[in-house]
Amino acid sequence: MAAVPVTYQELDAALAQMQLGTTASDLHGALTGWLCGGSAAGAAGLLEALALESDDAHTGDAAHRLLDRLCAQCREQLRASDASFAPLLPAAPLAARADAMVDWCRGFLGGLGLTGAIGRHALPEDAREILADLGHIAAMPVVCENEDDEQSLSEVLDFIRNGVLRLHAELASDPRGGRT
Repeated sequence: MAAVPVTYQELDAALAQMQLGTTASDLHGALTGWLCGGSAAGAAGLLEALALESDDAHTGDAAHRLLDRLCAQCREQLRASDASFAPLLPAAPLAARADAMVDWCRGFLGGLGLTGAIGRHALPEDAREILADLGHIAAMPVVCENEDDEQSLSEVLDFIRNGVLRLHAELASDPRGGRT
């Protein structure tokens, strides 16, 4: 039986309680990039690599269990053939979701960068283009002015979803033939 998915609200509350100074979308993106890059270290390893740790030991255990669930959820979604993976965004107005998407992309690129996978793999041209496009998304100012912007956000999220799955297929292969 699959675990109950971690929601944006749960992750956001845990991060606020831990006072880590990052958003739920940013951390989900970083974790996804970390896993796409082939890291087997999980959420605790990512927090260590990012130098993010709560000073409050009482909130740490519950939050770390939540992050472990999130890590397992991300791994499962990245491996699934049903395209269940999606960036974790708030259930919020369009502008807030668009801002969270930009944060997610920044986190993804940072998490991926921490793994060193880009330097270890000769990426095909389409994978390099996906990374460049994610970099453009991460750097873009978000302006939402009309209903067409909802469709545009949906299309960009589809691109991100498919691009991340493509990058995972390229980068997460273990040298022994396994998957992370």
